[in-house]
Amino acid sequence: MVDLVVNYDTLHQLYRAYMPFIKPAGLFVATTESHFLGEELTISYRLPKASQSYEFKGTVVWINPLGASGGRPAGIGLKITTEPESHKHHIEKLLSHELSSGDLTCTM
Repeated sequence: MVDLVVNYDTLHQLYRAYMPFIKPAGLFVATTESHFLGEELTISYRLPKASQSYEFKGTVVWINPLGASGGRPAGIGLKITTEPESHKHHIEKLLSHELSSGDLTCTM
């Protein structure tokens, strides 16, 4: 059963959601639903210009509450626990030119 579904329609959205400081891989999901640290969730997501969706199990390791500082969206950061290197590869391949950007993200 999938707990949350998210579509990253643009590279900018994906860049803002990617959490490279979470090892081995992490991804932010904007949501106003209540979640707690350590919660296990199944996420289905689609990358920009992709026709297929990917799915992973993850653990909540970050929470942005409603009204978070810096105008950051409410949501959760997840440590990817199923096949993290595969998800990391797909994401970083798309973001290869953006990873050195100084633009703000949804988390830091």
